[in-house]
Amino acid sequence: MAHDDSAKTSSSKLVIRNIGLLLSGDLASPILDADTIVAVDGRITAVGREKDVDTTQATMTVDAKRTTVAPGLIDSHVHPVCGDWTPRQNQLGWIDSYMNGGVTTMVSAGEVHTPGRPKDVVGLKAMAIFAQRAFHAYRPGGVKIYAGAPVIEHGMVEDDFKELAAAGVTILGEVGLGSVKDGKTARQMVRWARKYGIQSTIHTGGPSIPGSSLIDKDMVLETDADVIGHVNGGHTALPDEQITELCARSTRALEIVHNGNERAALLALRTAMELKQMDRVILGTDSPAGSGVQPLGILRLISLLSSLGNIPGEQAFCLATGNTAKIRRLDCGLIAPGREASFVFMDKAQHSAGKNLLDSIQKGDLPGIGMVIIDGAVSAHRSRNTPPATVAPEVVK
Repeated sequence: MAHDDSAKTSSSKLVIRNIGLLLSGDLASPILDADTIVAVDGRITAVGREKDVDTTQATMTVDAKRTTVAPGLIDSHVHPVCGDWTPRQNQLGWIDSYMNGGVTTMVSAGEVHTPGRPKDVVGLKAMAIFAQRAFHAYRPGGVKIYAGAPVIEHGMVEDDFKELAAAGVTILGEVGLGSVKDGKTARQMVRWARKYGIQSTIHTGGPSIPGSSLIDKDMVLETDADVIGHVNGGHTALPDEQITELCARSTRALEIVHNGNERAALLALRTAMELKQMDRVILGTDSPAGSGVQPLGILRLISLLSSLGNIPGEQAFCLATGNTAKIRRLDCGLIAPGREASFVFMDKAQHSAGKNLLDSIQKGDLPGIGMVIIDGAVSAHRSRNTPPATVAPEVVK
């Protein structure tokens, strides 16, 4: 049969109108003076006032009904294994549940819970390439999962990192979860990874799984990984003076996780604020883990850091969106032309004591999610996991 090269795929055009509060994801300007977003084929093309942008010929129009729109949330630290199943808790559907918590993008810190995880060099490379390919092709709930994060082991040489990068691997699993537990060896491997465009994360704190061990501030500083993974411990935190020293002496990203020490999380946040380096702070859940699956983990962190860390709610959302996108080199996380059209629609939860969404966050409540859009398409309407939103948006076309 002849192929018709003249056939063209029709474009999709999304218009989101009547936005009450638009959160940009950018710490420099977290609230935008706009009420309308236009996206074509999954990319934002315009942000502004409805009268100033082209809303004609939309294939889908969403009436936000004066609710809040933010970039889709990013979970900087997950441990996926096989599709939407986690053997750690023998649970199905965990990624789709996180999407119902507003997460539209996930970054793997290693597929470490894979039963029989290979630790020889050939096996770990094969597993990483497989995971990268599998999660690129399969997106539970529409969530984008950046996976294929090999845990470094003794015996790896520079050509191994070159081969991984050529195959499409862009991230390392947590340094310290494998056999490499000394700063000198880890630093060399991190440098090889960085040379070929592979980003690294280091485990911080006490051991989390069998085979892991304490990673203290000296090894973290010597290794110089791109991301200081769970600076508040995963689960067990370092002593306070080591956490503050890591914040002060390193220039790398400071990752705060849900499955860590909450007091240490507030300490790390406060230290970053004092250093005027809030742009280094990113958020993750460090899950699935022994403590379970936390579909609302990122929202809970945002509420925790805002209510007890005394930062405005709009800034707290930046830590889970724009900050993470910039550090992880992702094209989501910010509401601006050219960026990925992934959004979470929120309102204060019904009967919250807060006057509005941001006030409710700063009072410690979770928001209600009314809709999640990924790449310009609706992935969920009212969330099945958050408390019900006072007002929810509606697709009107």
